[in-house]
Amino acid sequence: MGQALVQLAPKGTVLQVIKSRNFQAVADQNKAQDIISIDLKDKSSMADYMIIASGTSSRHIQALSEQVLEKFKSNWLIDSRIEGKESSEWKLVDGIDLIVHIFHPEKRKFYELEKMWSELIPKEKVMI
Repeated sequence: MGQALVQLAPKGTVLQVIKSRNFQAVADQNKAQDIISIDLKDKSSMADYMIIASGTSSRHIQALSEQVLEKFKSNWLIDSRIEGKESSEWKLVDGIDLIVHIFHPEKRKFYELEKMWSELIPKEKVMI
């Protein structure tokens, strides 16, 4: 995990971005709603952190995902990309060790990622 990040970014860059909350500032400044962060370090090997936010429309969700991607790339997360480009109700911005989900409120309620990932998962059951 994070192999490409280690090669491309100065040591500790992801943690610096997370601690400074630059990514949340971008979402907040662009009127994202209900922004939460979840520490995944003891729950999954796919990423260290997950951010979940809501947008008010498909255009808003698209704009938020592009702004977050731009912030990632300006903070040495060069291999970052947007998943779900075809979807108007959900986007995932993959920042290697940091994942940002941006949902339409109805889809967010349906998937309940906050509930799923906020529960403590025993290490022996972590498969992802």
